Amino acid sequence: MSTLRNRVQLIGNVGQDPEITTLKNGRKVTRFSLATNEYYKNTKGEKVQSTQWHFIVAWGRNAEIAEKYAGKGKEIALEGKLTSRSYEDKEGHTRYVTEVVASEILLLGGKPE
Repeated sequence: MSTLRNRVQLIGNVGQDPEITTLKNGRKVTRFSLATNEYYKNTKGEKVQSTQWHFIVAWGRNAEIAEKYAGKGKEIALEGKLTSRSYEDKEGHTRYVTEVVASEILLLGGKPE
């Protein structure tokens, strides 16, 4: 049961092309957004789409896969864990971010052209 404590599984579409960074030690990290959609009917019986945006971070081999194959609009599935961090912006304000650190990325949809 301990593996269920901080686990996230998402299927969605990549919001923008992943931005990859190579660190001084040679390790790669990429960041991108992922949109997940949920559909429901409102009180009038109309179908409504609700979109949630998630910030994704991938390291190493997962970063390379995301950079190479997970371009804007591509459908992917991923598994990872939630992490929170804070940083100071240019104006000196503390900002808080919650991200999904991907441990596995699966490409969905058809083969690329």
